[in-house]
Amino acid sequence: MNTLAQTLYLDSAFGVALDVPNAGCSLENPFVYDAVARELKAMADRGLIEIVSEHHKPLGEDTLIDRLQFKRLR
Repeated sequence: MNTLAQTLYLDSAFGVALDVPNAGCSLENPFVYDAVARELKAMADRGLIEIVSEHHKPLGEDTLIDRLQFKRLR
């Protein structure tokens, strides 16, 4: 079974920037979105994707990723 980040990766086209959706799905929860974004950033560290842009938002004592765009490389 794939994680949400793996599903986004597998469904993306090579070299095309993709915004990680945050409305109308389970990613509406800011903590879920942040977890998926962090998993995607780990995929970028492995060279699978390139992070095109990201935005952080303070939430209490935490800072969460609330917007992320990536390109699939492999």
